[in-house]
Amino acid sequence: MIAVGILAVFFSAIFSSSTFIQPKFKSVARIYPSNNIYTFSDESESEQLLEIINSQDIKLRVIDAFNLNDVYKINKQDPLYLTYMLAEFNDNVSFKKTEYETVEIQVLDIDPQRACTMCDSIIKFLDEKVRSMHSVKYYEVVTIAKKDLNKINSEIDSISASMNELRRDYRILDYDAQAEEITKGMVKVLVDQKENTRGGKEIDRWMKNLSEKGGDFVFLKSQLENLYHERDSVKQAYDWSLSNAQKKIVYAQPVQKPVPADKKSYPVRWLIVLMSTFAALFCAMLVILMLENKKTT
Repeated sequence: MIAVGILAVFFSAIFSSSTFIQPKFKSVARIYPSNNIYTFSDESESEQLLEIINSQDIKLRVIDAFNLNDVYKINKQDPLYLTYMLAEFNDNVSFKKTEYETVEIQVLDIDPQRACTMCDSIIKFLDEKVRSMHSVKYYEVVTIAKKDLNKINSEIDSISASMNELRRDYRILDYDAQAEEITKGMVKVLVDQKENTRGGKEIDRWMKNLSEKGGDFVFLKSQLENLYHERDSVKQAYDWSLSNAQKKIVYAQPVQKPVPADKKSYPVRWLIVLMSTFAALFCAMLVILMLENKKTT
C-alpha cells in the first residue's frame, strides 16, 4: 500500500506537469446592465444580457477575431468544424449570472494576455450586439414616422392650396376677423341707409362670400391646425428615434475589468495528485482483499 501510494504520487505529479498538460490562465470580468437597456420579455436585464452574450454570433466573432481554430488546433475544412469549435470554446469560455445580478465572464487560455483581451472583446461585441438590436427597433419607428410625415405634409399642401384659392377668389383671409368687421360695416350701412351705395354693395358682396365659403374656410383652417399639431408630434418621435438609433451607448457597465493572470488556473496539480493517489490506493486495497480472499478459500 505504501509502495502504491508513493508510485501514485510520483507518476501523477509527473503526468500533471506542464510537459504533459499545457497550463491555462484565467481572466475574469464582471459586467452590470446599464439603465438604458430595455427587456423584450419578462426576464430581468441581467438575464437578457446573459442570453445575448451566449448567442452564437458573438462566439463566432470571438473565434474569428482571435483565430481560435489555430489555438485549439481544429481544421476549418473538417465537416464537423463548427461543432468541435463551439465545444472547445464552451470548455474555455463561460458566462454566468451572479447573486448580485452581474454577469461574470471567465476565459481560460494558454496565453494570459490573450485571455484578458478576449474578455474585453466579448464585452465590446456584446455592446455592439445590443446596440444593433436597439437600432433595428428605432429605425423601424424612423421609417414609419417618415412615411407619416410625408403623408401629413402632402395633406397640409393640399389644404393650403384650397385655402389660397379661397383667399384669392373670395378674398377670405381671416373668417372671424372679417366677419366681425363686415358685420360692423353692414350695421353702419343700414343705419345710414346706404345699402345701395358702392360701399354698401361691396360689403354685401363680402358678406355673400363669407356666407358661401366661410364655412369651408373655417373647416380647412381647423384641419390645417390639427395637421400642424400632428406633424409636430410625429416629427418629435422621428427626431427622438433617429437620435437613439445613431447613438453609441454603452449597455454593459464593467464592474470588474479583466487583467492578465500571473498564475495558472489549470491544471490544479495538487488535486490531480490527491485524486490519483486515492484512486490508486483504493484499487490496491481491492486487489489485496481479492488476493487474501483467494488464499483463505
